[in-house]
Amino acid sequence: MAEHDSERGSLVGAMMRPINVVVERYIPSALVFAIVLTVVVAILALLLTDAGIGAVVIGWGDGLSGLLAFMTQMSLILLLGHTLANTAPVRRLLRRLADMPRTSRQAYVFVFVIATLASLISWGLGLVVGALLAIEVAARGRAKGVKLHFPLLIAAGYSGYVVWHMGYSGSGTLAAATEGSFIAKQLGHTVPITDTIFVWWNLLAVLATIGVVAGALVLVAPRDEAEIFELAHDPHADDARDGPAAADRSQTPADRMDSSRVLTLLIGVALSAYIALHYARGGTASLNIVNWTFLALIFLLVRSPSELTDLVKNAAANVGEILLQFPLYAGIMGIMTASGLITVFSQAMVSIATPATFGLIEFVTGGIVNFFVPSGGGQFAVQGPIMLDAAARLGVDPSVAILALAYGDQWTNMVQPFWALPVLAIAGLRMRDILSFTTVTLIASGLVFAVVLLCVGAGV
Repeated sequence: MAEHDSERGSLVGAMMRPINVVVERYIPSALVFAIVLTVVVAILALLLTDAGIGAVVIGWGDGLSGLLAFMTQMSLILLLGHTLANTAPVRRLLRRLADMPRTSRQAYVFVFVIATLASLISWGLGLVVGALLAIEVAARGRAKGVKLHFPLLIAAGYSGYVVWHMGYSGSGTLAAATEGSFIAKQLGHTVPITDTIFVWWNLLAVLATIGVVAGALVLVAPRDEAEIFELAHDPHADDARDGPAAADRSQTPADRMDSSRVLTLLIGVALSAYIALHYARGGTASLNIVNWTFLALIFLLVRSPSELTDLVKNAAANVGEILLQFPLYAGIMGIMTASGLITVFSQAMVSIATPATFGLIEFVTGGIVNFFVPSGGGQFAVQGPIMLDAAARLGVDPSVAILALAYGDQWTNMVQPFWALPVLAIAGLRMRDILSFTTVTLIASGLVFAVVLLCVGAGV
């Protein structure tokens, strides 16, 4: 049996090796993609429209500041999700959860499912929870004598990210529900999350994705002990040494204020009251409300302002690339709008799609574009207006256009290394260590997304 499983694992690795080579050797950084895409779009605008060089440059320059509010909202989602995942209560919860799996198969599925649930709450939370939980489960497995392949555990944690854009922090879905956003301005109205995140077929797609991907990860798990690479160190080895230093802080009145839980609780309660009143008055979820919900939880869970400051400093290191790239995405959107290139692309989409196939085609193109624009918010800024215009021309409901693009964006994250980098940094692994497993997630989830969108297009 072990020999058969080993052969199967080798076969899976051989099948995925070409993809691994392409991603590792030829996919540059996301910033390089943003710069190259800017140049490509500018050239296309000059070739395919009547716009001159001056008009393209002005459109680009005027567009650079077009997404400043959206950029801040996206950065806050990542910052707050990362901070929430590293609060002491959440870390303790993860350690307790890590005791639950009893077998290797249970461990892989458990990490994936919990990471999926966290990603549906917040994509920033899901990324960090997936990595931290994988490490905790690996440590508990080693302590209990359960052989666990650490790269697969990390891949399972990252695979939970494959549903993030179907959940509560989806960039496109929340932008569509936010008054004054670029999507709402184009449509002339908002699209509530009851028509996107909580529409029945999206919820069904979430459940189907969890079931299919979990099964696929179990199938490709190595069974031969010779192929299993366990966690190399105890993640809690330095806990005792780090503990006393934090206890000696409260000396001066200023130190005591910095270490006071009353101040953080006060803001946490005030934010919670505001959110409750917002919904009681008939308010709906938007990007701002989602961020204030996470901020309220953080203020309620941290022990002091000084602890919160330390957590935010740690989380802020992951936000820099978003802040740098979003003006470039906004500039691309400015070129397309000012030159009329958006209309050219939209008409091309209409010429090859029908109302029945629109969702599937948009999903596939969204997955391709995600290689070049790995930020979900950035991709919606660049591709969203094109697809919404094409959907309107074909008579397709805007919620289908929004979710199809969301599916494509989250789908190829499984082989696009941009968002895996913070996970790999936490785990101490390389992309090649997990890529064969996340490619399996790509294939399994892609089948689910494609079938769902085809059924929706056919009116099933």
